Amino acid sequence: MPKFQNLTVRVLVALVAIPIILWLTMLGGYFFFFLIAVISSLALYEFYGLAEAKGAAPLKTLGLAAGVIVNAVFIYERFQVDIYQFVIDHFEIHLSMFSQHQLLTVVLLKFLLLTMLIELFRTKGSPMINIATTILGVLVISLCFGTLIFLRDLFPYGFPVHKFFAAGLANDQQLAQINRWGGYTVIAVFATIWICDTAAYFGGKTFGKHKLFVQVSPNKTWEGAVFGFIFSILTMVTAKTLVLGYLSYQHAIVLGVLIGVFGQLGDLIESRFKRDAGVKDSSSLIPGHGGVYDRFDSLVYISPIVYLYIDFIVLS
Repeated sequence: MPKFQNLTVRVLVALVAIPIILWLTMLGGYFFFFLIAVISSLALYEFYGLAEAKGAAPLKTLGLAAGVIVNAVFIYERFQVDIYQFVIDHFEIHLSMFSQHQLLTVVLLKFLLLTMLIELFRTKGSPMINIATTILGVLVISLCFGTLIFLRDLFPYGFPVHKFFAAGLANDQQLAQINRWGGYTVIAVFATIWICDTAAYFGGKTFGKHKLFVQVSPNKTWEGAVFGFIFSILTMVTAKTLVLGYLSYQHAIVLGVLIGVFGQLGDLIESRFKRDAGVKDSSSLIPGHGGVYDRFDSLVYISPIVYLYIDFIVLS
């Protein structure tokens, strides 16, 4: 077996996919929501496939629909502003609308209750396992991916202008800069995860001798994990230097550490799911990469952590 099997295919797929992902990320708004909703839905479908391999019968259609709605909640503030302004401009009606957190609570509670109600009338498999896997998929995949939309929409919707600009209100040029920071922040997270994975892969293949977690992923090594960790920090510091002017070097290092540690843990968690299901990949959708969940497993786990750190520590 070649030492770097499928490397050519992996690189070719990346050369096609990465520019599209970066373009939609920089566009932000509804374009970025569309990107994440598609990735999230595909990953959730694969998650349900893993559950089915274990004998569960999750409510896939309901889960996928709920997942898209959960994703949409994270862009609700932007939608709220747009629809509210449209209604006022055209109909002069003042609307009363949910807050973002109220809407998320309503959506999750209704999804939970509806899942249990539908399962009451099913006769396939174990109701407890079916309910558990249906809900778990939305929480693990859709909810965590949604925080990435939240992170992108912090710029400019939740951005504290007064902390970074002298004037209390940002002008058009400053708003454009804040929006670019949002795109660059998400791209920096993508790049840090990808470079971490690449460094861990090559570092492990070249220098790996000590197994990291044999019962979950027998090919991963401590040497590879250390390579990934170091390059995560270097990548985020480089991103701060080049495009993330609002970040301090201290925050950039912390983000690199978080991604270097928890991103690799996210990969191990998905590996644990796959090993439990008895499969090598979550699907074969992406040539040379396996499934969508395989490709974005680290992002699923790290997105909430990065969002919480930037929102409540960096921008607080």
